Amino acid sequence: MTDHPTSPAAASPHIPVLLREVIDALAPQDGGVYVDGTFGAGGYTRAILEAANCRVWGIDRDPAAIERGRLLAKQFPGRLEIVEGCFGDMDQLLAERGVAGVDGVALDIGVSSPQIDEPERGFSFRFDGPLDMRMGRSGPTAADVVNHASEAELADIFYHYGEERMARRVARVIVAARLTAPIERTRQLAELIRSVVPKGKGDAIDSATRSFQGLRIHVNDELGELRRGLAAAESLLKAPGGRLAVVSFHSLEDREVKTFLKDRSSPPAAPSRHTPVAAATAHIPSFRLLGRKPVGPSEAEARQNPRARSARLRAAERTAAPVFPASGKEAA
Repeated sequence: MTDHPTSPAAASPHIPVLLREVIDALAPQDGGVYVDGTFGAGGYTRAILEAANCRVWGIDRDPAAIERGRLLAKQFPGRLEIVEGCFGDMDQLLAERGVAGVDGVALDIGVSSPQIDEPERGFSFRFDGPLDMRMGRSGPTAADVVNHASEAELADIFYHYGEERMARRVARVIVAARLTAPIERTRQLAELIRSVVPKGKGDAIDSATRSFQGLRIHVNDELGELRRGLAAAESLLKAPGGRLAVVSFHSLEDREVKTFLKDRSSPPAAPSRHTPVAAATAHIPSFRLLGRKPVGPSEAEARQNPRARSARLRAAERTAAPVFPASGKEAA
């Protein structure tokens, strides 16, 4: 997520990434009901509400985002409801509030700019702060993980979620350092990582970036949350024509979205004399892709907002087919 409020209480005076493209994909209609599953600073929500006389449910697990949402709701009386919770539970959260189906779902995956820009949240090494990284109120902090996970567990986190090639080296130096004193600050961790991961020639990113990313994804179970959120969105988009728009910023996230939509938009396998007809036609496509390739930012947007450079939008339209059976990954 890449919203840019001027303060935690700001009323969304920002323009989120791929805003026009997301609104075009959702195509808000008067009387419709929409979900902004990653409310953040409310940029997509505001744009949806301004595009049509509709209602929006804004969901976020970050208490600061909930506070911003309640302020924004005052500007759209009776049209915006804010719910604190994980977007992976959006179907359950809305069912508890009497909402069985919606007309569109927007998801902006990853850490938000307000979270990155607040040192006390511990997401970024640009400022020194407590090593927290939690998007919500509960669960282990990044410091808990760094100080208590085994060397092998840390290496797996940095390698699989951060795609850090020197993950074992990073894990080793962390385990050695914590024997002397706990690792509790972002700058402390960043300096440890930099001491063993040299910056490559022409490398534009900091040596600590990949490991920080991997740790953040692990702390917040971001890929698991994304899988659950996509399945929940499919369940909520009951009527044909409902729209799903997902913006991701990293190859791991985009791969999850691409796989999900490919599975649910591909035609069923043709029956053969070895395959029962019922089995061959069980998975009728539940989505129709809105474009074969993901949409990226324009050159102008990328120049204006460097954080937008890696953004990718994938969108799809719901068909009349039933939802796919939940997989083990989505249920986890």
